[in-house]
Parts: sequence; C-alpha cells; structure tokens
Amino acid sequence: MSITRSIRSSLVALALLAISAAAFAQFSISVSFAPPELPVYEQPLCPGDGYLWTPGYWAYAGDDDGYYWVPGTWVMAPEPGLLWTPAFWGWAGNRYVFNQGYWGQQVGFYGGVSYGYGYYGDGYQGGRWQNGQFYYNRSVSNVNVTNIHNVYNTTIVNSTTINRVSYNGGTGGISARPTPQQESVAHDRHIPPVAAQTQHEQAARTNPEQRASVNHGTPAVAATPKPGAFSDRAVVHAKQTGAPYNAPVNRAAVQPPVNTPVAHPGIAGRSDRPSDRPATNNQPESNRAPSARPNPPENKPGPGRQPTAEPKRQPEPNRAPSAQPNNQPGRTEPTQRPTTPPPSERSQPERTPPSEPRAQQLKHGPSAPSKPEEKKSQEEKPKQNEKQ
Repeated sequence: MSITRSIRSSLVALALLAISAAAFAQFSISVSFAPPELPVYEQPLCPGDGYLWTPGYWAYAGDDDGYYWVPGTWVMAPEPGLLWTPAFWGWAGNRYVFNQGYWGQQVGFYGGVSYGYGYYGDGYQGGRWQNGQFYYNRSVSNVNVTNIHNVYNTTIVNSTTINRVSYNGGTGGISARPTPQQESVAHDRHIPPVAAQTQHEQAARTNPEQRASVNHGTPAVAATPKPGAFSDRAVVHAKQTGAPYNAPVNRAAVQPPVNTPVAHPGIAGRSDRPSDRPATNNQPESNRAPSARPNPPENKPGPGRQPTAEPKRQPEPNRAPSAQPNNQPGRTEPTQRPTTPPPSERSQPERTPPSEPRAQQLKHGPSAPSKPEEKKSQEEKPKQNEKQ
C-alpha cells in the first residue's frame, strides 16, 4: 500500500512540474521597439468575494496592428490561495520579449513595473489569503464594505519610484532584477491565465479602439469590472496625460539594417576593383640589374636594324640600367651613336631625367642625344684609348 501511494505521489509531482514548466514558458512574442507608457486610470469597484485584481498591460498583435491595451480587470482566482503575477515586457539583447502572467502560490518577478493598486514593482500589497478566504486591503483596493466584509486597512509605504514605464531593460526601461526569492518562485507550480482572461485579451485585440496606433496611448477602455465587460457601464476610460504616443510608421526602421553592403575596396565582384590595384610596371627589362643578364654586343644586328660601324667593344658593366632600352628586339630606330661626343655636349647639364620614356626617345630620332649616363660612359672610353 505504501509503495502504491509513493508511486502515485511521484506521478502527481511530475505532472505538476510539467504543468509548471509549460506555464512558465509563456514568452514567444518579441518586438524591436518598446511598448507605450502605462495609461492612467481608476480601479473599478470589486464585484464580489474571491475576485483578484489583474492590472492591464500592452500586448502585441503584429506589425499591422502593433500594440494594443488589455484592460485591467477583476478575475476569480482558479484556486484558493493563488495569487496573480502580472505580465511584462523585458529587453532580451536586441528585442523586447513578452513574459506572460501566471497564477501561483507567491507573486513572482514582473519586471519591476509599477502597475499600481497593489502592484508596485515587487509583490502584491492589495490583499492576502487567510483561512481559504481572500482579504482586501482597503487602502489599496476599491471594495464596497457593504457587500465585502473580509477587509483590512494597512497603509503601504512605497519606496519604488513610481513612473509609467511599461517594460524592463533596454533604453529607458526599468533596471530592476529578480531577487533570489523571486527566482525560486519562477520554478514553483504555475497555472496559466484562465479562459476568462484569454477571452478578455482576445476581445481587446479585435477592438480597434484599443490599439495604440488609434488611441495614441490613451485607450477607450482602460479597465473593466469583469473580464470581457467592454460595454459595461462601469468600464473606466484612460485619462489624457502627457504627449500622445505615435507608433513607428515603418516597423523595419527601428531595426538595424540587414544585407547592407559594406564599401570595402577590392570586394570580389565589384566593377571598380581593377582601379584599386597599383598600375602594372611596364618598364622594359633593361631596368633589371646588369648582373641579371649580360648585355649583348652593340653591333649585333636585330630585326630591322643595321649593324653599327663602331668597333666591337666589351659590355660595360657600370652602365646604368636605363642605358639599355635600345637592346630590345624589334626596334626600328637606328642605334648608332657618335663615338666621341662634341665638347659642347660634355659640358651641358642634364636636360632629361634618367627615366626618360621610350616614346620621347622615338620622337628625337637618330640625332637625339643619349642619356647623361650613356654620354659619361662613352666619354670615358675614348679617353682611355687616347692614353694608350
């Protein structure tokens, strides 16, 4: 018998854990821009015993409809002893994520958002369970003592900064973090919103006047006495306060741009890539060092060239690299140079740079003077011959 009871207890515990895990993972909506501020409204009168206050919140219907206001309302607790943890929006790295509310033995973390009427960012001070019956704090909750007798009066000293910010984290959001106790509550048994709450939210979603793009942050129905009672005479309208809310026209404008090419030079596939490379070195091979290859004899005829009349000489190892442009095959200009330049040329200063282009040499023709290095080397040869 004891073994059977133990097995049943284990199965019940596993089922409760499964329900708790399923109920706690109630966040799947994420938005790139923050919800509007909380509207200002009065709490409607509590309809009777056993009803607990659930504050209103901004939900999201998609890019076409955007945020819409789910009115605060009084809801019957699904079980005695359960309290409501409100829903809230929280920043998750690059987007705002919606955290669904739930029922539990204790009130968990709801982003530090001050919804008012007992929900001031931490816990709930609007009432408490006692002997299976809920007692209302008259200093916070709007109850009629004629109909409801289980009341008490405790003044709440709120140390939390009261503002209308409706989300945690991100730019301008509330910086509250869960306490160790609230983190432990997150792993307790949770019950998701009851059917009346789900229908209440759907009714708000299908009502165009509840959309922030239409009411600009001031919904027509801010709170109801019971779930879904949007046409009740006791509905509460939001008060006009502050600047009106304007939803982003282009939802994509608030997100970082994607697929934007970066203008790096030399990207594969760019048509201007060749212009980013350095110019190809089109200098003749004569710019190589003389040791790279021996100079051919000056009088060796090439295609289209006439042999020179000057005597055969050994290659000059000290000639500058720029003195060899005439050794290229296929050149048509004569290569004959005077063996003894006139004295006037010896004393002339350098008039052309060493890197004179080949096109300029072609323009001068056969009578064009050679480069200064060539003249100098040619001058030294005859002088050596005269001394001998």
